[in-house]
Amino acid sequence: MLIFVDDLNMPAIETYGAQGAIEILRQAMFMHGWYERKTNDFRALQDIQFIGAMGPPGAGKNPITARYTWNFSLLFVPPYAGDGLNRIFETIMKWFFGQFSSTVAGLTKNVVSA
Repeated sequence: MLIFVDDLNMPAIETYGAQGAIEILRQAMFMHGWYERKTNDFRALQDIQFIGAMGPPGAGKNPITARYTWNFSLLFVPPYAGDGLNRIFETIMKWFFGQFSSTVAGLTKNVVSA
């Protein structure tokens, strides 16, 4: 099973620096399961992989602990700078507006730059 966790850094940081939801995920990843609260039996998880996505800290997104990040192979994608992003959107919009009249199709650059 593959579990995708989006906005991994959204949980609020508690008084002592922990993030409850992330600590449950960390335990599932590191211990391969967790204990049942009522019976204290260990519930083993098998054949599970985790994928997470998050934005940079700020605007309600918190940094996550190094204790949790070591469970992942990290991939950083820098934001596009300059004309790269405009060129991508212009190409998409030219394709989409191509089905309309030439008047509408000619508005591609104006729409993307807006």
